[in-house]
This record gives sequence, C-alpha cells and structure tokens, in this order.
Amino acid sequence: MAEETNRLSCALCETRKEKRFCPAVHGRICPQCCGEQREVTLDCPSDCAYLRQAREHEKPRPMEELDREALFPEVEVDQAFLYQREHLLMGLSFALARSARAHRSVIDHDLIAALTSFGRTLETLVKSGLHYETPATNPAHQAVISELQKMLAEFREVEQKHVGYSTLRDSEILKAIVFLLRLAYGRTSGRLRSRAFVDFLAAQFPEKPSGVVAPQDSESRIIVP
Repeated sequence: MAEETNRLSCALCETRKEKRFCPAVHGRICPQCCGEQREVTLDCPSDCAYLRQAREHEKPRPMEELDREALFPEVEVDQAFLYQREHLLMGLSFALARSARAHRSVIDHDLIAALTSFGRTLETLVKSGLHYETPATNPAHQAVISELQKMLAEFREVEQKHVGYSTLRDSEILKAIVFLLRLAYGRTSGRLRSRAFVDFLAAQFPEKPSGVVAPQDSESRIIVP
C-alpha cells in the first residue's frame, strides 16, 4: 500500500497526489507545485499547456510596482514616435527574438538586463556626447546587445539605400530601447525563469532573414504593450 501511495504522489513534494504531467521534470506533479514552482524552480517549456493556460489568466504587472528608475523615467516615448519609427521598433524587436532563438537558454531576465545595459550606454551618449559603454559581464547579455547593434547597422544601410542618407539619431535609438524595455517589464511574469516576453517576441516575429524593412515593403505592425 505504501508503495502504491508513493507511486501516485507528486514528483516534487512527494506528499500530495499527482494530477498532471510536467514536461519540465518528465513526471507527474500536483497542481499546487505546478502553480508555485512554475518558471521559478522549473524550466517550463513554452508549449506546456498549463503554462499557456496560466498566462491567459495572468494580469499584466502594474508598472507602479516596478522600480521607477529601472524604466528610464526621464525618457519620453510618445505615440508620434512609435508611428514615426515603427520600422526601427520592428527591427530591434526582431533582433531580440533572433538572439533568443540563437541562445535557447536566454530568458526574460537576460533580455531586460541587456536592454538596460544598452540603454545606459545610449543615455550617457545622448546626455554628454561621450561614448561610454556600460559593460555587460554576462556573455548572453552581450550577445543580445551585439544583435541589437547589428540590427541598427542594417537599419542605417536600408535608410541609406532608400532615402540617400541615414536620419537615425542616438536619441531615437534610446527611445526605442526604453520602449522595448518597458514592454519587456510589462510582458514578463517576473518569475525567476520567466520566458513570457521571449515567447511573445517569437510569436510576433517568426524567423526570417531580416527584421529590417523599407517603409513601402510592409504593412503596419506597431508593437504595443
């Protein structure tokens, strides 16, 4: 009897009865452990039905609960900028999605850390004219920043080709990075191993050769939190 009870118990707590299969542990667990350990101690795959169900019912994280300084409060991003630089936002968002695909271990925290680091570098450049790069000690974070820089170079090349010169300013890049950072904070669950923002980007920007497009080559796909 004891052996039968143990066989039917949760693979995590080993006390409550198992009721659902968990692909993260390749075993069956109880609903309570699923809810408490989801994206905290468990590396939940994006296609987990219980993870998807939970995300459908989760409310967005209130910005008031976040550290105000983390959101670059001095940087104003208005609706006019979002529409004027829609293609810049699309390209940078694609770069984030591309970096996450290239490095499968990347989670929301990595993208947020990379955007923050890059944003601080741009903020210094815009305010003082000095190019002082805020170092990213984590290789994954640096890889994300490199993808963003690569996309910016591609964007300038496209502008040069279709307009004859590049109009992109550092202050506009800063606004775009801050917008994406705020979007990331709004989309992530905040859990230690959350990939909600990563999965959002993957759904919005499926894999293709480049995220940079000329204005006449695409329909409006403005990203909103």
